[in-house]
Amino acid sequence: MPKMKTKKSVVKRFRKTATGKLKHTGAARSHLLSGKTSKRKRKMRKGSVLAPMETKRLVHLI
Repeated sequence: MPKMKTKKSVVKRFRKTATGKLKHTGAARSHLLSGKTSKRKRKMRKGSVLAPMETKRLVHLI
């Protein structure tokens, strides 16, 4: 049986941590930033960890 191919779109959006969780950056950081408050933009800088159920669904695609 051949190996599963990597889903390139998933690889671009998520990074695997040492413990097996998936990190990602939030949406809404690329454009229309003048309408967002400084506080909101500052909070969007930090990445976040994907929920466990979503991790379970996506981890085999990487």
